[in-house]
Amino acid sequence: MQIEEELVKLSAEKDMLLTIGVFDGVHLGHRYLISQLKELAKQQNLVSGVVTFRQHPKEVLSPQTKLPFLTNLAQRTDLLKSEGVDAVVVLSFTPELAQLSARQFLGLLKKYLRMRGAVIGSDFALGRNREGDTNTLRQLGQEMDFSVTIVPPIVIDGEVVSSTAIRNALAEGDMKRVQKLVGRSFSLYGHVIPGAGRGMELGFPTANLDIDPQQALPAEGVYVGWVHIDDQTHPSMTNIGKRPTFGGRERVVEVYLPDYHGDLYGQELTIDIVERLRGEKKFDTPEELKKQITEDIKQGRAILKTKGGN
Repeated sequence: MQIEEELVKLSAEKDMLLTIGVFDGVHLGHRYLISQLKELAKQQNLVSGVVTFRQHPKEVLSPQTKLPFLTNLAQRTDLLKSEGVDAVVVLSFTPELAQLSARQFLGLLKKYLRMRGAVIGSDFALGRNREGDTNTLRQLGQEMDFSVTIVPPIVIDGEVVSSTAIRNALAEGDMKRVQKLVGRSFSLYGHVIPGAGRGMELGFPTANLDIDPQQALPAEGVYVGWVHIDDQTHPSMTNIGKRPTFGGRERVVEVYLPDYHGDLYGQELTIDIVERLRGEKKFDTPEELKKQITEDIKQGRAILKTKGGN
């Protein structure tokens, strides 16, 4: 069994208090849950651990479903570690694992990770057919000798903080709402690849990013934000869309750094998107587009000036 093979390599040396989930985006709700995990682990002299999965369960259970991710595995793992937990355990979510009962899965966590307790959200469920809801877990905890702590959700402006809510806000280009739910600016990561050279022709050389096709993206449009290069932060303008002025058909992510003059090809950039300036628009001539870009830059600088550094 693959999960058992993975757990054998990760066997714990001390008793652990665990939380379990995908934690896509590591948003405010996740971070509050983890803060409770750490506090309880400290009180009980246990090691705090986060169990997460390489694959989203929905992709395994419904292969036809393409669920865009907010953070890939590497980003998610880094963010979870930055929350100060003692251990981040990454397991493969496979069809075989999906067929395990809640009792079987928790038995493996007890055997190999020395789980003494679980800290979970109120809508949490695990095991075959999501049979292990909070009530079932409480019962299993009594039978199998581990504690179960239920942490209520975080609600902001009447909305429960969730990865789904963040994806919906992104799809609307509502970056202020995204930032409220995530607790930080939404970030994109990608290597700079050759583009069509349209930006250079217009006098605004852009860097085209090789973004994972499963990455959740904001709605098509122009955004202002910051780009991090070699420990330095630069103001940026990011266009997400199909470049209709030039008859484009495929969605691209291209970023313009008005104050940077170095060679970016091959570099990996991190873009923190702060605010949406406007939707994507088709211009009748390149000159009209050039005029609009100049105005976008002016407006973007004004916004960043009020926000300060990131």
